[in-house]
Amino acid sequence: MKRRSFIKKSALSALTIVVGTDIVFGELMPAGYTPLALQDPDPFKMFNKDKEMVVLNDRPWNMEAQAHLLDEKVTSNKFMFIRNNGKIPENIDVKNWTVTFDGESVGQTKTYTLEELKNKFPHYSYQLTLECGGNGRSEFDPPAKGNQWTVGAVSCATWTGVRLSDVLKEVGVKNNAVYIGYHAADTHLSGDPKKEPISRGMPMDKAMQEETLLAFQMNGKDIPLAHGYPLRLVAGGWPASVSGKWINRISVRNKVHDGTKMTGDAYRVPCEPVAPGEKVKDEDMCIIESMPVKSLITYPKSGAMIDQGKKLNIRGHAWAGELEVAKMEYSIDYGATWQVASVEKPANRLAWQHFSAAVSFPKKGYYEVWARATDTKGISQPMLLPGWNPKGYLNNACHRIAVKVK
Repeated sequence: MKRRSFIKKSALSALTIVVGTDIVFGELMPAGYTPLALQDPDPFKMFNKDKEMVVLNDRPWNMEAQAHLLDEKVTSNKFMFIRNNGKIPENIDVKNWTVTFDGESVGQTKTYTLEELKNKFPHYSYQLTLECGGNGRSEFDPPAKGNQWTVGAVSCATWTGVRLSDVLKEVGVKNNAVYIGYHAADTHLSGDPKKEPISRGMPMDKAMQEETLLAFQMNGKDIPLAHGYPLRLVAGGWPASVSGKWINRISVRNKVHDGTKMTGDAYRVPCEPVAPGEKVKDEDMCIIESMPVKSLITYPKSGAMIDQGKKLNIRGHAWAGELEVAKMEYSIDYGATWQVASVEKPANRLAWQHFSAAVSFPKKGYYEVWARATDTKGISQPMLLPGWNPKGYLNNACHRIAVKVK
C-alpha cells in the first residue's frame, strides 16, 4: 500500500509540473486517468497559429487558413497551412543534423552536416508558392477521401537556403539519373520505424531549377518545427508534398522514385478524363507536376456589406504553377460578363501574384464576386468544379465571395 501511494504521489507531482499548477483533488483522480489538459493539446499555441485557422485532423496534424487570413503578400507562420502525413519529429539535435546523398545514380555517397551546407554553398532567398494537391477537395462530388480542404491549403513565404542543384553538382549525378527522392525524420503513425509516412520526389530537371532549395529559414527566421525545421526541401509551383520536411536523406534515382505516396493513386490524376465516381486503374493515373492556374480573393471576407453607390475594393493572389498569371478578371453576374482587374508581376519566378480591382454594383441586393486568372499559355480557371478525379486533386475553380449592397 505504501509503495502504491508513493507511485501515485510521484505521478501526481509529475502531472502537476506538466499542467503548470496544483491539481486540486488530484488524489481522487481514477488510476490511469489523463487530465483533459493533457488529452487535447492546443494546436494554435503548439504551432503558433491564428485562432481562426481550421483544424482538419490531429492524427496527423492538418490545418488550413480561411481565405481572408491569407491577405498578406508574404505568408507568415500563423496563417500557413500544415499538411503532415506522420508524427512530427521530437528532440531534434540541430548541431548533429545531417543530410545524406545516395542512390543508384549519385556520383558519390556523401553526408553533410547542416552547418557544412550553410558554410559550403551560397544562400538564396525566394518567395515560393506551396499548395497542397488536395486544396479544394471538399467540393468534389462524389466525395474524395482525405482531408476536406476548402481553399486555405496554400501559402507563399520567403524561403532561404542553398540550391539543391549546387549540392547535386558537388556529389555528382550520373547520366542515367531520372528522379530524386527525399527521406525525412518524421515517423509513421503506426510507430513502425521501418515505415516512412511519405517519401516523394521530383524529376531531375525540377531538382536542378535555381529556385529548388534545401531551406533552413522561412521569412528570415529558422523554419518552424511544423514546417520542416531544421531542413526542408522547397520546390515551388508543384504540389507541396514534393517539398519534403525534416529532410535527412536525398536519393538520386535511375527511375521514377517509388517511395511512400509516389505509387498507386497518391498525388496522381487520371491521364484521360473520367466520369464522376469511375474507378481508374493505377497504370492509368499520371503524377501531378506543375499546379494549375488559380486565384483567391483575400479581401474582403465573404459576406461583406456595402452601401449603394460605393465601390468595393477587392484584392487577392493568383498563381499558375511553373507559369505566370497573364490576366486577372472578376465577375458580379455569375460569369456572364468579366471585367479586368490589375495584376502585379511576381516577386520572382514561382511566387504568387497580387491582384486588385474596384467593383461597382448597379443596384441594391445580393451579389457574388468571382475571380478568374489566366496563365501565360491562355488557360483560364474553370468557373465551377473541374474534371472529377478519385482523390480530389487540382480543384482550381473560380473563388467567389458573397456581397450585399444595401
